Amino acid sequence: MTHLWVRAEQRPNEERVGLTPEGAASLIAAGIRVTVEESHVRAIPIDGYKNAGCEIAPENSWPDAPLDAIVFGLKELPEDGTPLPHRHIMFGHAYKGQHSGRALLQRFKAGGGTLYDLEYLVDENGRRVAAFGYWAGYAGAAVTLKAWAAQQRNEECPPVGVYSGKDALNAELLAELNATGANRPRAIVIGALGRVGAGAADLCEAMGVSVTKWDMAETASGGPFPEILEHDLFLNCIFARPGTPIFVPRESLTSQRNLTAIGDVACDPDSDYNPVPVYDRATTWDAPALRVASDPVMDVMAIDNLPSMLPVESSEDYAAQLLTTLLTLKEIESGVWCRAQDEFRKHV
Repeated sequence: MTHLWVRAEQRPNEERVGLTPEGAASLIAAGIRVTVEESHVRAIPIDGYKNAGCEIAPENSWPDAPLDAIVFGLKELPEDGTPLPHRHIMFGHAYKGQHSGRALLQRFKAGGGTLYDLEYLVDENGRRVAAFGYWAGYAGAAVTLKAWAAQQRNEECPPVGVYSGKDALNAELLAELNATGANRPRAIVIGALGRVGAGAADLCEAMGVSVTKWDMAETASGGPFPEILEHDLFLNCIFARPGTPIFVPRESLTSQRNLTAIGDVACDPDSDYNPVPVYDRATTWDAPALRVASDPVMDVMAIDNLPSMLPVESSEDYAAQLLTTLLTLKEIESGVWCRAQDEFRKHV
């Protein structure tokens, strides 16, 4: 019997989950055994899973799960170097030259397990079957605007946290922008036709920020792109990959520009293909923006779990997108799952 084991997230500030109680009930009805770990942080309470008929396991007990269980989480595992014998569904961040990803693949190789990377669950046309992109873009634009507002106060961006929903986030941000007394900044979004870019643009427009929307057609020349430096905010909403052009080169740190705040929503600072090579590490909830230049000022927001700021909405959205694919787990050697396994084998 196919057995899906939903683990608790162990990363700080991570309250999301990829399966709702309603989705779990659908899996159980389809003949899939579902175990859900307890969690002291998950945005969706455990009682809903109990009522749906799930088996409940202690928090972080997944290493002792039956070897035939498929362990399902979102963010990375603790970096303890232990071999990984299970099949895991999660965001591995391991296929684009990320240095930490190489260590993860070595753990799978040592344990004999398999990674079904959520980023590489794609349909026959290569389109991802589920993505957190919209809420990543939405929250990323919000934090970038917070960094810009802090600049108007001659400060650096203060810590951020979890919001009960987008209305609470919007109300706080709107008050913060109004309090600066400054005209709204001008923003440019690259990847505007995608889910990430749509979320970023929607947040900006909700705040009264004018947005220039670029996608593949506008960046096909390969650069340089002086237009980016003419805006106050730049939101990068495309993932780094071979052939991605440089959007903000290092020399822009000391050049004349309007650009003072970058939101690298894609957040691949340790990738060989980073299109925003003015910074070298992800930022955090406690320190959301990294100051990379002071004359003129430039801050980079590069938090890599942005949808966690809105955990209920982002979980419900993502889980709804993914459920159809989870319902095919009994045919894990075909379709979406087979393509993800082939990608893992290619890289491992």
